[in-house]
Amino acid sequence: MNRRLIIASLLVLAAPLSLGFALAHGSLNIGVAELWQVMRGGHDGMAAQVVLELRMPRALSAFAVGGLLALSGALLQVLLRNPLADPYVLGISGGAAVAALLSILFGLATAWIHANAFFGAMLSMFIVFGISRLNSSWTQNRLLLTGVVVAAGWGAVISLVLTAAPAAQIQGMLFWLIGDLSYATRPGMALVALLLGLVASLWFARPLNLFMRGENVAAALGENPARLRFIVYSLASLLTAMAVTLAGSIGFVGLVVPHILRLAGGSDHRFLLPCSVLLGGGFLTIADTLARSWLAPVQLPVGVLTALLGVPVFLYLLARTR
Repeated sequence: MNRRLIIASLLVLAAPLSLGFALAHGSLNIGVAELWQVMRGGHDGMAAQVVLELRMPRALSAFAVGGLLALSGALLQVLLRNPLADPYVLGISGGAAVAALLSILFGLATAWIHANAFFGAMLSMFIVFGISRLNSSWTQNRLLLTGVVVAAGWGAVISLVLTAAPAAQIQGMLFWLIGDLSYATRPGMALVALLLGLVASLWFARPLNLFMRGENVAAALGENPARLRFIVYSLASLLTAMAVTLAGSIGFVGLVVPHILRLAGGSDHRFLLPCSVLLGGGFLTIADTLARSWLAPVQLPVGVLTALLGVPVFLYLLARTR
């Protein structure tokens, strides 16, 4: 059987298993039989409340955020033709972080924090896009350098906000910066964004395959590199903004998940993009479950777990691959 088909089939099976793992484990462990009854609507006790009202929204949010970050990372690595590109390299998360931290500083409600974070991400996207095209053609290097400089500027503002913030608000700010799904209780918009983003990116799978061989090759075979760059940048930025708005700045997922799939199954985007969604979503779901249950009742930032779990796996695959 084709290797890519095997990997894709395993990921399709693993995705619901990761969600089941998240629903069953926590401070109150729920058995498989009891979980099945809850999902069928045949159980109305405490287990049903825990699963349906607490764990399911958070698990779906974790899957959506992981899929969004992995998909965005795969797109940006093609756009910039840089293996170190990730969803945060262009300063999108920096703009969101500044807006979110200022909202926390002024004591705004959670809904306002999410809304302002999305606005900050969009503002950063337009700043990078506008400056990178100013008086010059839009190239990968110019876009990357602009994003890095804008991200550094946002980082300075973040340090200023953390320095000026009261001690009582520092922990919440740090959790948001590292990545936290504690308040991600409405995954609907993120799941819709993930589905639409995957459909849109798959529509451009063939042009992306050609773009990897170089802009001249893509242009010679009938593609428009400038239009493709704009579409990929806009799509990846919107996906990143949605993920950051829901869960803060969760690192590592968008950088390493596409690389793991490239090492395992190659760079064909008809395979890479949907598998990135499945692997990124499942990986973050499991990491968030461990983050909230490992030291319960204390909850760890999920960004810490993504690095602790993912780095050894990636280094092992890298060491085994020529």
